[in-house]
Amino acid sequence: MKIHFSSSKHEQAKQLFDEMVGKYSQCDLENSEIIVALGGDGQMLSCLKDSIEFEIPVFGINCGHVGFLMNEHKPIDLIERIQKAETAPIHPILMQARQLNGARKEALAINEVSLLRQTHNAAHCQITINSRIELEQLVCDGVMVATPAGSTAYNLSASGPIIPIGAELLALTPISPFRPRRWQGALIPASSTVNIKVLSPEFRPQSVTADSLEVRNIIEVDIRQAKEITLRLLFDAGASLAERTIREQFLA
Repeated sequence: MKIHFSSSKHEQAKQLFDEMVGKYSQCDLENSEIIVALGGDGQMLSCLKDSIEFEIPVFGINCGHVGFLMNEHKPIDLIERIQKAETAPIHPILMQARQLNGARKEALAINEVSLLRQTHNAAHCQITINSRIELEQLVCDGVMVATPAGSTAYNLSASGPIIPIGAELLALTPISPFRPRRWQGALIPASSTVNIKVLSPEFRPQSVTADSLEVRNIIEVDIRQAKEITLRLLFDAGASLAERTIREQFLA
C-alpha cells in the first residue's frame, strides 16, 4: 500500500512519524493511495484539504488530546487497520467573503465557518437564507455555520446542536447572542445558501474564519455546502464517525 504520512509538530506525532516511515516507508503525496495523518484534529483538517486534489482517503492516528476525527494509536498492523476501516464521506462548506477594501477571499471549511467581532463593539449582522432575509439584525459576539462533522467542535461549545453524520443539515449557531434575546440558532437544509452581511462594518468590524483560515474586515460572506467535493475519512471498524456523534450526545 502506497502511504503518505503527514505529522503535526508535536513531539509525540513526530516520533510516531519516524516509526511509521521506518516500518512502512514514505510515498509522495501525488503517488499515494492514502494519507495517514499523525496528530490531532487540526492535522486531520489539513490532510483532508490536501486529499481533495488527489481524491484519496485519510486515516488519522491521534497524538493529541481530543482527536474526535482521529483513530486511537494501537499496536496493530496499520495496513490491516486500513483495509478493515469504515469510510465516512463528508462534504466541506465553501466560504466566499468580501472585505472592506473590495478584495474577495474564498476557502473551504470542514468543521465550520465562523464570524467574530474584532473589537469591544458587539457584532451586528443580517442573515439571509436562500435570498430571503431571516434576521434583520443579530447582535452577538459572532455566528457560525457548522457541518455535521464540525457540529461537535466549536458549534457544540457555543450550545449548537449535534448533527448526525449523513444528515443533510447545517447548524446556524449564534455566539453569545444578545438580540434577539431568545434566538438560539437554527438547523437548515444542507442545500441552503447563507448570506451574512456585516452591519456598520467600519464601526463594528468582523472577521470570518473557515476552520483555521481567517479573513479580517469583511463586509459580507456567502456560505454553501460544496456538494461537488467528497472527502473520505477512514475509521476503525466499530468506531465510525456516526457512532462517535451519537455517543457525544450522551456524555455528561
